[in-house]
Amino acid sequence: MNLKQNEKLFGEFPATSTQEWEAAILADLKGADYNKKLVWKTEEGFDVHPYYRSEDLGDLTYLNQLPNAYAYVRGQKTDDNQWEIVQNVEESDPQKANTIATDAIERGADVICFNASKVSDSKTMSQLLANINPEKIGIRFKHASSYPALVDLLIGELKNRNINLNKVTGSIDFDPICYMLLHHSFYKSQENDLNELVEVVKKVITNLPNFKALTINADLLHNSGSNITQEMGYGLAWASEYMAYTTEKGISANDAVNTLMFSMSVGSNYFMEIGKLRAFRMLWSMVAEQYKADMKNFKIYIHSQGSIWNKSLYDPNVNMLRSTTEAMAATIGGTNSLSLPGYDLAFKADDEFSRRISRNVQLVLKHESYFDKIVDPAAGSYYIETLTDKLAKQAWTIFQHVEANGGFIKLALAGEIKKEIETVAHKRNLDIANRKITILGTNQYPNSTEFMLDRIEEYNHCNKNHEGLKPYRGAMAFEALRMNTEKYAKAKNHQPSVFLVTIGNLAMRKARASFSAGFFGCAGYRIIDNPGFVTTVEGVEAALKAKSEIVVICSSDEEYAEFAPAIAQAIKAKNSAVKVIVAGNPTEIMDQLKQAGVDDFIHARANVLEKLTVYSKELGIL
Repeated sequence: MNLKQNEKLFGEFPATSTQEWEAAILADLKGADYNKKLVWKTEEGFDVHPYYRSEDLGDLTYLNQLPNAYAYVRGQKTDDNQWEIVQNVEESDPQKANTIATDAIERGADVICFNASKVSDSKTMSQLLANINPEKIGIRFKHASSYPALVDLLIGELKNRNINLNKVTGSIDFDPICYMLLHHSFYKSQENDLNELVEVVKKVITNLPNFKALTINADLLHNSGSNITQEMGYGLAWASEYMAYTTEKGISANDAVNTLMFSMSVGSNYFMEIGKLRAFRMLWSMVAEQYKADMKNFKIYIHSQGSIWNKSLYDPNVNMLRSTTEAMAATIGGTNSLSLPGYDLAFKADDEFSRRISRNVQLVLKHESYFDKIVDPAAGSYYIETLTDKLAKQAWTIFQHVEANGGFIKLALAGEIKKEIETVAHKRNLDIANRKITILGTNQYPNSTEFMLDRIEEYNHCNKNHEGLKPYRGAMAFEALRMNTEKYAKAKNHQPSVFLVTIGNLAMRKARASFSAGFFGCAGYRIIDNPGFVTTVEGVEAALKAKSEIVVICSSDEEYAEFAPAIAQAIKAKNSAVKVIVAGNPTEIMDQLKQAGVDDFIHARANVLEKLTVYSKELGIL
């Protein structure tokens, strides 16, 4: 095909209207409910349609903005999409931490985040930063016992080494509100902690102009079960508290803004996470504007942290895939820096291999996939632009509610923030239990031959002994159930088993056998599958010979009336302790099957966690 100059490639095709698309979709649905089949109801409270067109973007005012222009939806870069690769070093011993850090720098890390809990004097600070050039490598600190003292030690070390303080970048994880959210009280008192905050900010402004003095750890909200717009809206209100307090104490709005860093989660909801970062930059510009900061200071530094909430103990290698998705979303969304948790965080402290994987995911995205080359690659996507707008509106509503009711600290101390987040977390937990939210390897497609009991080290990354918010992983309830099965099997030298009596319709028995294997595999039971039995007598004999605690009949609803009563009666006659279960939901004949000895039914609408907990209690596992 020969194109004339300036002729569009698809110009010869006629335009298709939205009405025509809708008509075609309705025809394909063949009477099925459009909203139920194709419209996604998000946790955040808005609908996402199956497709979007240019007409859906008519009300969006920021579409013509350029990168690095107000309100920074398209990011703060114009030439590339570079971000800083952050290596978290959890080791608290200064010398050991330094060894880990220098190795990470050689292997591609741009920023090192240190555990400063044992940095108590100039000697330990020197040990920690030995052979690291703070003019070239960003340095961050967390877990300090006193952040004012830590800043003094850092400044002293830098001056002793004749480091140009204007070239030092990094941050300290000083966040009194985060402590308050976890413990439902301030460390010493609200007044003392916030005054200490002002002291730290002034030290940093005076000595380290490119250093961040305050971190808003909004990722805590995500890891406590919040949804995306709660993390955004509450994060804005959280930062607004710091802005209000520091400016009241004489710090200029420009200086206050420049000392802030947002630490935000990035989860597996790929397109939503891209939209979150884009929307958040826009919303922060609106907040900064209210504090009369100069427009050049409306930019905010966002550090993205891979989710802990979605990581799993079982099938831990899947965590590498989750982290890859998260890294892609964060970088496409335009994050300033990124750190990924170790894939094995659920059962051990990080080691050289897990740290290397966390870095290499980012290095591959940069050097092999070129994610660092294109500024705001999501721009113009009807879908992502719509998500950006919807997330912004929802988060702004949350922010306005907090501001109108006394501010973030007041509502947090009153328990409202915790209540709202726990309400969402409870719904998410229920969706995990019902498998509406999938955690691969945990509540769907478990590897029932995998055992983790002997791999777990004494490592607790989710301390739930807080009075306030309680960070956790969504998989933990299923993992606890399965871990108890492992402990039982080790103590009794016997793994509880489930025998699948597959009979009748080939397609249905195979499908229901697969469903049943996945269902009971979530609890760590041994699954005994079969190619299929010709008669019920054969199935019963094989089931009794296997001496399984649970027998699941797998067939079609139409055939259960014929097969299930005979199988249940025969098994119960020989061993009444065996639990007989039907895979399916044959509502019309349930009473008949129960009278014949069927104990229960499992199906797609069942609360998997609840049922498995009951079975484990009945088997003496719990």
